[in-house]
Amino acid sequence: MVLKEETFESLSQEFIKNHLELTALIQDIHQCLGPLEYLNELNGDGRALITTLRNNIDRLIDIVERERAKHKKAELLSVIENYRSQLNTAMAAFRKANFVSSCAIDRLARDELLSAPSEKQNLLRKRKDRDSLAKTSHNLTDRLLDISRHLAETNQRSAETLDTLVISSEKVSGTKKELEQQHQVIVQSGKLLGKYGRREITDKALIFLAFMFFLAVVFYILQKRLL
Repeated sequence: MVLKEETFESLSQEFIKNHLELTALIQDIHQCLGPLEYLNELNGDGRALITTLRNNIDRLIDIVERERAKHKKAELLSVIENYRSQLNTAMAAFRKANFVSSCAIDRLARDELLSAPSEKQNLLRKRKDRDSLAKTSHNLTDRLLDISRHLAETNQRSAETLDTLVISSEKVSGTKKELEQQHQVIVQSGKLLGKYGRREITDKALIFLAFMFFLAVVFYILQKRLL
């Protein structure tokens, strides 16, 4: 099996995808009202995504270190620094969402112990509504990821089409130059043929005149001898 070589662009797309997933997960954690086991499960997924994003950045740095062009290297390092800033912001939001959700779960647990049965039902209804919103948000995130992948594929196809057009344009330009050179050769050849044609007519006229002169001389000599 041949592994596809990692590029800065492919790793950047992977980072963006993982960052979108982490953003959606943080929203789910922020809306989580329990149980505590579900919150712990979301936390595990979040920590795994954070580790993946860190690995993305490390792999991007490895690629940039192999870059020789200084201006290109500086530009890529600026992009990586932006990714690192996004990761730090996401980690802060992750911790804040966990704190808010933990406090909400604790508060709901205390309210359930002290509230009447009707109030418990209201709390359960609100929890179901929050769960439904969380699922809707997760589905929307999946759709956004699909759109992002589709745009990336469309961009790649456009780049390939542009390369093909550039190559075709170069071939057309080369063919045009060859035709212009052939046209010049044909024009010069026509001039030479015209020149040789005129010279041939002149040669024939001279030969005819010389022949007539020869006949006149012969006729003159014969006339003298006969007289």
